[in-house]
Amino acid sequence: MTHRHITRRHLLVGTAAVLGVGSVRAERTLLKAGDQKGGLRALLESANELQGLAYDIQWAEFPAAAPLAEALNAEAVDLGPIGDAPLIFALSNGVRVKAIGVNRCDPYGTAVLVRPDSPLKSAADLKGRRIATNRGSIGHHVALKALASAGLKPDADTFRFLPPAEAKLALTQGSVDAWATWEPYTAMAETAGHARVLVNGRGLSSGLSFLAATDSAIAAKRPALQDFSQRVVRAQRWSYQHVPEFSAALARIIGIPPDAARLQFERRRQRWIAVDAQVLADQQETADFYLEAGLLKQRLEVRHAFDSGFAPAG
Repeated sequence: MTHRHITRRHLLVGTAAVLGVGSVRAERTLLKAGDQKGGLRALLESANELQGLAYDIQWAEFPAAAPLAEALNAEAVDLGPIGDAPLIFALSNGVRVKAIGVNRCDPYGTAVLVRPDSPLKSAADLKGRRIATNRGSIGHHVALKALASAGLKPDADTFRFLPPAEAKLALTQGSVDAWATWEPYTAMAETAGHARVLVNGRGLSSGLSFLAATDSAIAAKRPALQDFSQRVVRAQRWSYQHVPEFSAALARIIGIPPDAARLQFERRRQRWIAVDAQVLADQQETADFYLEAGLLKQRLEVRHAFDSGFAPAG
């Protein structure tokens, strides 16, 4: 073999190797994003924050936090929005996730609802009544808090654990006396005239919710998660600067009436905040409340469930 042939062969091998490296580098990260009732995706789409991504997003929608937590546990999704109480239940069940973003809102819409013609007037009237809610949800939490505020304790017949659509039907058909739920379901029921708020979450709920990611995604996809969380913070800021536009887009994207979309959005007044001592104290209080209520088997130290190395407060 001549020198020229050897050189040519080496060049071809070298070129193939370079192409191989290039193809690996060009492979885009796939971020599997879970969502509840389309709210997170609607926020990002409306603010044009899904443009110019250096990674791909595969969306999966869930009606409530419990099935989202199951998907996180199975690593079917990498991240998703989840409330304070559902995150505690997920962690207590061994789900390997951490909160990478913290959101605080006015918790009014996390509420116990009754039919408009219900004779119930206060939390004390829930004695002996049946309440529909998702087990481990923020609705479950606010119902327990409402009962406790009136000096009541749940018994074996207090709760009927149902997903939102079935819980609403149970309330309207009269098979339960109350429905403990959250936004946008509260605003949808109110504006449609199907229910009224008996007990709202102010003073009962911390108003905390989180963007949670699996430990494996944090380890393998940290740059994509960092970029995603920053986009969520920017989109939230944009939404409150463009209330009419965002409310209309929210209604269209998640498929709820415009008046319900605007009501739940405006009164929540969400803001992304840093992980601070108050966040940890509030989340620990919720975990301890569940322990006292007998819903956790052992005390959960919540401080281990946060990764503060992501998006700053919005």
